Amino acid sequence: MKLVLFDCDGTLVDSGDLIHETMRRTFLHFGKPEPACAETKAIIGLTLDIAIARMQGKPHADEEAVEMMAYYKSLFSTVRKDLDYKEPLFPGIAALLNEIGPREDLVIGAVTGKSRRGLNSVMDAHAFGRHFVVSRTADDCPSKPHPAMVSECCDETGLQPSQTLVIGDAIYDMQMAKAAGATAIGVSWGYAPADELKHAGADLIVHHPREILAYLA
Repeated sequence: MKLVLFDCDGTLVDSGDLIHETMRRTFLHFGKPEPACAETKAIIGLTLDIAIARMQGKPHADEEAVEMMAYYKSLFSTVRKDLDYKEPLFPGIAALLNEIGPREDLVIGAVTGKSRRGLNSVMDAHAFGRHFVVSRTADDCPSKPHPAMVSECCDETGLQPSQTLVIGDAIYDMQMAKAAGATAIGVSWGYAPADELKHAGADLIVHHPREILAYLA
């Protein structure tokens, strides 16, 4: 039996443009310099307040970062409507989830820097929530790379970190997996270069979801 934990943004769905536009509007609202798209994508995966602080060169989330996070959250659905943006699944993800979801030797879960509402929205939009037995979000645990998301999913399912795979596109996913004692699988179709994922501890880099299926076989 294995526990397979997927990151969401950059791994299952391509939400980079939506996140960046929401972040751009947030920074401008607070009188901050407009961030480059690459700056935004570099922090995807972190809890929002920490991500916003990092983008300003701050070591920790301060009161202003918390205020900006609240504004970002209030703006997110508006930006999605403005862009008519659906956070599309990456090619091959639907087929992968439909293949591994029913398998009795696998328990599928999600570990994401999204809010619980954000994760539920994506799952509802793409109708893959039925495959996910366990999940942890930014509302439940400390930000990645803290290992709590993985550890709590292990505790809930009764599986060990040694039986767990964490699949993600960010260095924070790889660091979280290694801190928890799980196997780290980096995906190259997300927002971080493959060499950065390897440097962060990835045990394997995959370039298409079918490679995950092959690994699980």
